[in-house]
Amino acid sequence: MAFLATMALGCKKTDEFLTKDPLDRLTDDTYWTSEGNVRTFAFGFYTRYFPGYAAGFDLTFGGYFSGETLNDDFAPTTPTVLTRTVPDKADLVKEWNFTNIRKANLFIKRIQQVPMDQAAKNNWTGVGRFFRAMEYADKVKKYGDFPYYNQEIAESDIEALYRPRDPRELVMDSVLADFRYAAANVRDNDVATGAKGLIVNKYVVLAFMSRVFLFEGTWQKYQENNLAKANEYLEAARWAANEIIVSGVYSISSNYRAIFNSLDLSTNPEVIMYRSYVAGVVTHSLHSYNNIQPQSGVSKDAVESYLDKNGLPINHPASLYKGDKTIANVMADRDPRLGFTIIPELRLNGLVANYSSSGYATHKFLNEEIKNTNEGNSNLNPTDAPVIRYAEVLLNYAEATAELGSLTQADLDKTINKIRKRAGVNLPDLGVSGTQALVNGVAYDDPNRDQSVSSIIWEIRRERRVELMMEGFRNDDLKRWKKYEYLDTKANPDINRGAWIKKSEYPTTTAVIEDSAAEGYIIPAPKAESQRVFDNPRVYLSPLPQDQIKLYQDQGVTLTQNPGWE
Repeated sequence: MAFLATMALGCKKTDEFLTKDPLDRLTDDTYWTSEGNVRTFAFGFYTRYFPGYAAGFDLTFGGYFSGETLNDDFAPTTPTVLTRTVPDKADLVKEWNFTNIRKANLFIKRIQQVPMDQAAKNNWTGVGRFFRAMEYADKVKKYGDFPYYNQEIAESDIEALYRPRDPRELVMDSVLADFRYAAANVRDNDVATGAKGLIVNKYVVLAFMSRVFLFEGTWQKYQENNLAKANEYLEAARWAANEIIVSGVYSISSNYRAIFNSLDLSTNPEVIMYRSYVAGVVTHSLHSYNNIQPQSGVSKDAVESYLDKNGLPINHPASLYKGDKTIANVMADRDPRLGFTIIPELRLNGLVANYSSSGYATHKFLNEEIKNTNEGNSNLNPTDAPVIRYAEVLLNYAEATAELGSLTQADLDKTINKIRKRAGVNLPDLGVSGTQALVNGVAYDDPNRDQSVSSIIWEIRRERRVELMMEGFRNDDLKRWKKYEYLDTKANPDINRGAWIKKSEYPTTTAVIEDSAAEGYIIPAPKAESQRVFDNPRVYLSPLPQDQIKLYQDQGVTLTQNPGWE
């Protein structure tokens, strides 16, 4: 059976191997005979949806490097441009494909024939529906309308295989139904493995439900102007997050960086799910990127998004901000998470091998205890990767509630203010009065606020950006808020600026200073032809590949192209 090629076999005892049939004798009839086999099949989905820090030298995953050059947090030397043309051919692994949908539907169906009690069947059906929901959420995020299948389709059923795209709302309603089933039926923990944080349990389902429907709720609000659907999905996000909050199972960790650079996350109270790495078995290269390799540096825009230590924006008249003419001034009296994210010195091209394109270098993911060992370098890094964490859930709750128009001080106190009270951060509480943000009970406003949103939503979005910096969220956030104009390097030059330097202080640097001046901001991408321009909203959805449209057309089916890509 083809499905066997996609299985990821977990670790088993030697005697278990000795009592099982060889893999070449397994068939669809002989495989589905035990809950252990069901569990093993489910593991085959994990690297698709929980990539962590990926593996080896692979940096194309859904975390740190996701959209690295397509957001306003990074200032690369060659900014990724927005899509300009319709692709001739589909990448059938990453783009227009149904492999994981078919796999999930097969899994859900086969579970019913396995000899196990009904509670176990319900659990694994919930896991299967969770993975189906995750796949469809990704497809909708990329393409919008998408053909929906909730059962395995025979390869000979041409009519079913080639069918028009289903409306986005229909698909996401089905995704919501899958999440609700999974939330009601997946176990609190898989007692058979005892692997806390390494398997899909109820809380993993709820956490991802809050993420998926925060995205879809705000997409419906800002992109579709469908307030009824927006409120339905935002309420689903808020509910899922609140279920985790009231459970009391998770709490904010006392060490921000330890979430990202630890050798063992199994006891971290904030980590809902993580990917475990083991030296010599499965390792990655993210740690060494933070240590010895050149980096796409953090943008001036991102650095300036951090508040001062009194909870005020740096452009506020009462801010403690000392300016950006030295790195010491940049770091002084700021939200401590800035210091947890970038190092207090500049790394400039021409001076050091591990330079940053903007001068601002990161160390959020660096474990100093192993940085000079073999395991700290190359692709041998064994630091564990958080997949989803409690702080994100709290942010999801706060934003969904604010977008619903029902945010109270109590909501902030149980979410964002818990994050701000993290040991070592200790920022003043964020307050709210109507739609007005407060700090220490006093109303304030960011002079640079986007006037299309209220001051409280602006501050919640800031908190999200800062807390989740470099974790792969920013591009999706800008997409769902309909804010891709922030990506335009001409309209927003601070995303193509880095640190302020004097050439006389760094005479051997090859970093380009703005306007070729003796002092000024580093310009990572100085060439006019390398600038990124946002000039067409069609890029919020990806174009369907031409070969797929032709393939469907050959079967007498019209596969409609996304708006603006015709």
